[in-house]
Amino acid sequence: MIQKKCILFILLLLSAGTYAQVKVTDAASALIKRVVPNHSSQFILEEISAPESAKDRFEIESRKGKIVLRAANGTAFASALYFYLTEYAHCQITWNGTNLNLPKVLPVLKEKVSRNSPYDYRYYLNYCTFSYSMSWWDWERWEKEIDWMAMHGINMPLAITGQEYTWYHVYKDMGFSDKDMSEFFSGPAFFGWFYMGNLDAWGGPLPMSWINNHKDLQLKIVQRERELGMKPVLPAFTGHVPAAFKKKYPAAKLKTANWTNGFADTYILDADDPMYAEVGRKFLQKQTEVYGTDHLYSADTFNENEPPTDDPAYLTKLGKGIYENMKQVDTAATWIMQGWLFYSDKKFWKQPQIEALLKDVPNDKMIILDLATEIEPVWKTTNAFHGKQWIWNMLHNFGGNLSIFGRIDGVANNPALALKDPKSGNLRGIGLTMEAIEQTPILYELMTSHTWRDTPIDLKEWMPFYLRNRYGQPNAKANAAWDIVSKTAFNGKTIRDGAESIIVGRPTLDSTTVWTRTKLNYKAQDLLPAWKLMVEASDAVKNSDGFQYDLIDISRQVLANYAAPLQRTWVKAYRDKDLKAFRSSSKAYLTLISDMDTLLATRKDFLLGPWIADARKWGTTAQEKALYEMNARDLVTLWGDKESPLHEYSNRQWSGLLNDFYRVRWQKYFAMLDKALVDGKEPDFDGFTAQIKDWEWNWVNTQKPYPVKATGDPVSVARKYFKNYNSTITKSYQ
Repeated sequence: MIQKKCILFILLLLSAGTYAQVKVTDAASALIKRVVPNHSSQFILEEISAPESAKDRFEIESRKGKIVLRAANGTAFASALYFYLTEYAHCQITWNGTNLNLPKVLPVLKEKVSRNSPYDYRYYLNYCTFSYSMSWWDWERWEKEIDWMAMHGINMPLAITGQEYTWYHVYKDMGFSDKDMSEFFSGPAFFGWFYMGNLDAWGGPLPMSWINNHKDLQLKIVQRERELGMKPVLPAFTGHVPAAFKKKYPAAKLKTANWTNGFADTYILDADDPMYAEVGRKFLQKQTEVYGTDHLYSADTFNENEPPTDDPAYLTKLGKGIYENMKQVDTAATWIMQGWLFYSDKKFWKQPQIEALLKDVPNDKMIILDLATEIEPVWKTTNAFHGKQWIWNMLHNFGGNLSIFGRIDGVANNPALALKDPKSGNLRGIGLTMEAIEQTPILYELMTSHTWRDTPIDLKEWMPFYLRNRYGQPNAKANAAWDIVSKTAFNGKTIRDGAESIIVGRPTLDSTTVWTRTKLNYKAQDLLPAWKLMVEASDAVKNSDGFQYDLIDISRQVLANYAAPLQRTWVKAYRDKDLKAFRSSSKAYLTLISDMDTLLATRKDFLLGPWIADARKWGTTAQEKALYEMNARDLVTLWGDKESPLHEYSNRQWSGLLNDFYRVRWQKYFAMLDKALVDGKEPDFDGFTAQIKDWEWNWVNTQKPYPVKATGDPVSVARKYFKNYNSTITKSYQ
């Protein structure tokens, strides 16, 4: 019986990732029909043999008025399609604006075009993305994203949806109860940190309907990704176990870990313990049985938690144990590890510790994600990860905050420079590891442009071409505006990630709060000419979807920046005890928030309503809908209970949230300061903080629908606020 089970599992491993095979050209043809349904008949697909290396290639040419695409897999076909659409038809597909204004008859090519990728791996996603952006996605939304991934060359996506189904059945088979599981699984909005072992149970209890529904969703995700030639990265065991583990297995070597962000301890099973290998084996076997495998496994130990000792011998044994745990089930296993810990905890992870963790894992069986290479290239200080394969990644966004920010010059140049650097070791790919998506599309188009080239990108050539595709026609004023944005907001200097507006911070007389970091990497007044140019450009390109998004986003950024001098005005009036000036300036501050809400309401990209409505759709009962709404509200505001130190980490400048949450808080704060001025007494700031925490927690637990459709014309509203604010803002900076 045991022998039969072993044979069955070996067959399962051999077939994993190949079940329900779809012909390469059929998968690519289906994608083309989804993307350009009215023109799909004008494309001819021809399969070519795969390159000897893992690196992809494609060819494009015209034949008798039709466009011939040649490739060896679905991702290369999709990339060929997108290359044609952008280079020859001047189209663009982004999260925030799409231009597919194609002529009835597609443009022909004068000669054949061939492209080769210098990168074996094009990685996508971060554990956090699954929470900050993807918490409530259904198959329809996932299908669009997978198409986007394929067209942008992604062939190695993280695929962690539905792992709670695997864990549920593993632990049930081990004798754990539903109560044990309810005290283990977090709510859906917090899965990213539950998966990484940072927290248990918060936002739960997780309904069984969610567990089953997301198993079905994950099956669709990995099936489609494999059809298109991608190799999904699935999770592996990293030691995180339920709290009930210590009762069921009292002899187990357990250590507590605390994320220090206001959550209770979690329990980590030591890799030395025999149970570690047993649990890890059960998990990978069950996961492979359900989802198949492509032999790529994500495992992040001690994510923002330190190991119990910095002894290199311990760390070497730990690293080897984690890899061997994968290998015992899948001899072809490759360990994928986010290198964030080497960046975020430099105090602990010095060179002896990094080398120790990595050294006993075979070089060809491990891939390190240099998670924030555009911010700080860890590869340069680790001897290129001591011979391990590694991937150059752009992190860019933290927490889903909305801020026009980035290191555009570094993104344009540094991947190709690293590729050619003799010290870059075993560099094998590029990737996108942002904490959240659906913002700043220009940087993601730029980064993925490296997929099919090995030289730096000249922004002076690339930017006008990008804008022509985005807006449907060349526009000199738009080009000039974005040149300013590149030199200001995108200069990437002095700060790690994008600045937020004080508007979204918990009310204070200060210019910043714990997570509302308001320091800009440029002079705010230097962005104003870009706003003016975009408004002037609107006459010519106002019907462009991408232009409308960009106009609103730049307008939002200018108004968000203006909150800083406006705050200084009412703070000064309060401290001068000038009641009239205080009332006037605080009223202007509240009006600014309301005006931003109205501005952002013109684009669905900036609405709170869909985030909450999509969360509630997953509920099968009123109780479940309420739970998911609470998760959705909590993540973007308190990020925990009312005492959470992470409040505002995931702040969003969204219509609905601005008026209903941020504005109300400031209104209450101003009422307290006004009363203090009238009474001639010092305000009770501590009392206010306690009251506002109660109010915030009540808001998180309230149920209320918000608009899910945009209202108002983006261009007209932006013009209106430019007229109302530009002169006043200009004077405020003088």
